[in-house]
Amino acid sequence: MDECARHDRTVRLLEARLDALAVASERAPRGESRFEREIAAAVAATRHAVLLEIISAREADSIWAAVARRHPSASWCRAGPRLAA
Repeated sequence: MDECARHDRTVRLLEARLDALAVASERAPRGESRFEREIAAAVAATRHAVLLEIISAREADSIWAAVARRHPSASWCRAGPRLAA
């Protein structure tokens, strides 16, 4: 797999995972607290993709912001991947 294909695949997978988590947390009775581990895993996956230079930090922030706009009830998504942490 070349770098461009890896980049595109990573972007699609990350965005799909965040969308799925957002939908699930919006529908769940306990919302965000029920999916804390999955959200932490998505943050970790985002950090790893940035550290491996598969995507840029700016792209990661953009992906998280786009998902947050589509799912305004998923407040955890508005915080972004917290890459500076």
